[in-house]
Amino acid sequence: MKTTIATVLIVGSLTGLAPAAQARDGISAGGAAALGVLGGLAVGGAIASSNNDYYPGRPVYRAPRPVYVEEDVGPVCHFERRRYIDAYGDVLFRRVRVCE
Repeated sequence: MKTTIATVLIVGSLTGLAPAAQARDGISAGGAAALGVLGGLAVGGAIASSNNDYYPGRPVYRAPRPVYVEEDVGPVCHFERRRYIDAYGDVLFRRVRVCE
């Protein structure tokens, strides 16, 4: 609670010391804001256009089209569970690799 009160007092005293905004050179506050917006748009447009990587005559890289080749890797194998009876007569299931 003490820190909150101290923060409010410090911020309040700093805002009281800040000078009031004044329009200079005969430009009204609305005109100054409009000029600021226009200047910001001009600078933003210049920055955006400078980041463009297109230069006439420069080759443009395009990734080659994917080529799908079906390789013959041999027989197709999978695992199956098969029943197995051991020497004691117990029925067990084992995984067996089956290739076609």
